[in-house]
Amino acid sequence: MSSATATLRISLRSLAAHKRRLAGTFTAIMLGVSFLAGTLVLGDTLRNSFDTLFADANRGTDAVVRSADVMDTENTPGGVRAPVDLALADRLRSVPGVAAAEPAVQGFGQLIGGNGKAVGGQGPPTLAGYWQADSGLNPYRLAEGRAPEQPGEAVINRGAAKAGGLAVGDSTLLRTPDPVKVRIVGIATFGPEADGMGQNTYTGLTLADAERYLTPKGQGQASSIQFRAAGGVSQQELVSALSAQLPSGLEAVTGAKVTQEATDQVSSRFLTMFTTLLLVFAGIALLVATFTIYNTFAIVVAQRTRENALLRALGAARGQVLAATLAEAVAVGVAASVAGLLGGIGVAAGLKSLFKVIGFNLPTGGLVVGAVSVALPLLVGTVTAVGSAVLPAVRAGRTAPLAAMRAVAVDTAADGRAGRIRWAVGSLMVAAGVAATVTGATNGPSVALTAGGALATLLGVVVLGPVFATFVVRVLGAPLPRLRGMPGVLAERNAARNPKRTAATASALMVGVTVVSLFTVFGASIKATMDDTVKKTFAGDLAVSTGGFRGGGLSPRLAEAIGGLPEVERSVGLGRGVARVDGHGRTLDVTDPTKLAGIVDLGRVDGSLLLGADGLAVSRTEAEKHGWQVGAQVPVRFSDGAEAPFTVKALYQGGELTGDYLITREAWAPHKGQDADSLVAVALRDGVSLAAGKAAVVKAAEPFGDPSVQTRSEYAKSAASVVDIMLSVVYALLALAVLIALLGIANTLTLAVHERTRELGLLRAVGQTRSQLRAMVRWESVLVALFGTIGGLGLGAFLGWALVRAADTEGTGSFAVPPLQLSVVLVAGLVAGAVAGLRPARRAARLDILRAIATG
Repeated sequence: MSSATATLRISLRSLAAHKRRLAGTFTAIMLGVSFLAGTLVLGDTLRNSFDTLFADANRGTDAVVRSADVMDTENTPGGVRAPVDLALADRLRSVPGVAAAEPAVQGFGQLIGGNGKAVGGQGPPTLAGYWQADSGLNPYRLAEGRAPEQPGEAVINRGAAKAGGLAVGDSTLLRTPDPVKVRIVGIATFGPEADGMGQNTYTGLTLADAERYLTPKGQGQASSIQFRAAGGVSQQELVSALSAQLPSGLEAVTGAKVTQEATDQVSSRFLTMFTTLLLVFAGIALLVATFTIYNTFAIVVAQRTRENALLRALGAARGQVLAATLAEAVAVGVAASVAGLLGGIGVAAGLKSLFKVIGFNLPTGGLVVGAVSVALPLLVGTVTAVGSAVLPAVRAGRTAPLAAMRAVAVDTAADGRAGRIRWAVGSLMVAAGVAATVTGATNGPSVALTAGGALATLLGVVVLGPVFATFVVRVLGAPLPRLRGMPGVLAERNAARNPKRTAATASALMVGVTVVSLFTVFGASIKATMDDTVKKTFAGDLAVSTGGFRGGGLSPRLAEAIGGLPEVERSVGLGRGVARVDGHGRTLDVTDPTKLAGIVDLGRVDGSLLLGADGLAVSRTEAEKHGWQVGAQVPVRFSDGAEAPFTVKALYQGGELTGDYLITREAWAPHKGQDADSLVAVALRDGVSLAAGKAAVVKAAEPFGDPSVQTRSEYAKSAASVVDIMLSVVYALLALAVLIALLGIANTLTLAVHERTRELGLLRAVGQTRSQLRAMVRWESVLVALFGTIGGLGLGAFLGWALVRAADTEGTGSFAVPPLQLSVVLVAGLVAGAVAGLRPARRAARLDILRAIATG
């Protein structure tokens, strides 16, 4: 028999004999791979969904004429283009190769449902536009009713109708953002049967209404012009024919290019960020799984010392024992990865449901599984299993034949030469990591340096774990003798006598708790910063906003309507615009700066806030970057192509509620797009109670789509609620890593019970009761969990502080440690430790005394 065949037979027989011992490893790999596979599958599914959506939306469009200049900023994905002349559509219809030409007039439009609540938003756009007459260019199909023909008539997509409880014949409001009363005359599908373009809502209007409500001038403009080619004419040929007829400043592009641009925009911004976030958490889950895998193989190898020694005595080479152990790891890794791959389908569906619960709807559609999404999880799962088993396998291969006559070796990871090396390496890593973390957080700051230091610190703590495990466990277990008597004493001694095993088991939980604590501290600090910002800079009594993630904004007429109330001293709207300032795309705050300064603290102001139609107010930080002073001339180019010199008339401190540039509505009006305010700040008159003032403002705001009216404290809490949603997602994503860590504790204790079978039998023989035995094992589990939880809390709080400081480039943020939330994490760790010990404790208590004593 060849050595390879013998090695394989040994591996298979070992797996069959010890399959229960490796169940924890199988589960850990399966869960980690499931998360990874689910993330990749969800990414493939979303990418395919968006590709299909954009392809369907532009399926009949062969060419598009649009503005050649695109103004892009960080807050405007895809950029802003100037509108085109509507009359150009009529002129270009006669170009050879054109079968049909339709203007595309599109903008923001949010329906108000039958219950008075806004329909849609929460991520996916809420759109309104011209209902194109040409069915080849219009991706929507009438399912009920007819197309809009008269002013005030509208067609809505079937998904919006279902969500809003609307039907043909109903009248409702359409926020554009000015409220427009519309009567629904038709219900449409996207393509032949879809309820809509993903989760988007759509309202189709007549051309005149679309021009009036969705274009800057109210008539004569279109977002772009779409063309359908005649038979036998390719998209590129049509583009070439159109390009020859276009005035300067416009461009013709193929429909395929428009589709690709939309797809690339989503992939480069949203999908990349989204999948990267999920992959980070999948990596954390797999990292935690490595501790469980390593611990399992280390324990199994230690328990099989005599077995391996007998194999060596019978002639097995070191390489054969090593290969046999690694073969077991490969077998478990492959089997668990395959199971995890199947589980990944369920995880992908679960992730979609998770984001739907928090109000962030993703495109619908069947799951798509790409080749990489199959191969990568299989490879990662197998490599993780084998990599985690390498050191135990090497240790197994080094087993001497005479070890068959010895007892199981004592753990010396914290003693002797090995302990000194571990101490030196771990201390060096922690010292270097802490130094880098503190430096990155306080000097610069540098998020990259802080992250690198944090990783080194975490790894250093893991390396030092066995060195401190005995001391820490004894300290944590000191109260147990008084609380639980002899079971408590034995639990503390059992947890302390194998420091390497205890540290490895606790480290898995420590990693999960560290990340949970880090995000908890970071989230609390963000909320504290937001709260401080509102308290320091917002002097108003009420804030009116759209609320939540709903986009589009408020009607600019709302601030004026509220300002006319007898209860109101002043109100001011704060809108957003995009322009190229000194050659760079920038976001402008459109407002009345003099009124704004009375409600929002702008800090020290140099110059005058009477900006007029040609003035800018610039934050002091931004001005210093460009070397501007009051009186400086700055060229400003707007999205409509107009360019003019503006004078820097004021410098202000800046803050969270305002950006770096202020411009008056008078200066913005000639160049505006679909004008909207993101916030209306309201100051009440002296003597007006907050309740009375709020009631009056709510009533005045009702005709404008019933926006959210909040007091200053409510507004601060609402802004912070986004952080709570973020933390909810983080906790849900980390739950799998924590579960794997708890399974690791349970698995380690189960293996330890098997290892200590004779010892447990002797304890029972000398009078220990079943309940005392169960308590001993459970408290051992609690001590290990407490070790990992406390270490994770301390490390997470430190790294949370570092991340807060590193991300605070302006030096204005607040740091907060939430004692209640961290206490909940501590208690959860204790409870989880007790739960993890239930099954091993029950199994230990069921051991037959005589058989247990006879073992070994």
